Amino acid sequence: MKRNIVLATVAAAALIGGGTVAAYAGSGDDGASPRQSDVRVADDRDDAPKDDTDDRDNAQDDRDDRDDARDDREEAAAQARGADVTAAEAIAAALERTPGTAVSAELDDDSSRVWEVTVVKADGTEHDVRVSAGDGKVLSDRRDDDDDDDGRRDLAALKGSTVDAREAAEAAAAKGTVVEIDLDDDGPAVWKAETTKGEWNVDLKSGAVTAHHDDAGQDDDRNDRDDD
Repeated sequence: MKRNIVLATVAAAALIGGGTVAAYAGSGDDGASPRQSDVRVADDRDDAPKDDTDDRDNAQDDRDDRDDARDDREEAAAQARGADVTAAEAIAAALERTPGTAVSAELDDDSSRVWEVTVVKADGTEHDVRVSAGDGKVLSDRRDDDDDDDGRRDLAALKGSTVDAREAAEAAAAKGTVVEIDLDDDGPAVWKAETTKGEWNVDLKSGAVTAHHDDAGQDDDRNDRDDD
């Protein structure tokens, strides 16, 4: 009887503390000789190695994301060197040559030092206008005959907006030199700007600039602070 009580007490203690315990039950009323009883209880410590591995993997992913963001900023800075014409100025020059709605502007990452501005006409046709990043002169204007549906979708996404591409580029310039401005309509439509300090969203109506969050949930504003 006493032995059973001891075993029950040890088992309860094992459940509370976890792990393996050895219990010795003394001779009871029946005079039986002492014997050892093992009480083995599984505990959460068995999951510790797996949890540690997950933590290490997550930490490595975070480091990789920060490295990628830093590489993007360094690439943007390299693009911006030698460009005397801003994104907003390139858009203005393109629209003067080809009236319409600018939906993107990107500074070439090669040695040509040229802005490529996409302008959509009212009928949805797209024009690729190349503007010198050195003096702002329009170098070429070519109609894109591939697909007018893209242009119509862009116009539809911009319906009701009050901030155009040029204004968005000017707003984003407060966050670094803009090397690309583009209409992002994957979710709620926003202007997405890439600058020498990260990626930013510009609201289509208010012009408010907020940090862009990529698929991994990284915050470019946080990365920017890390570099300061």
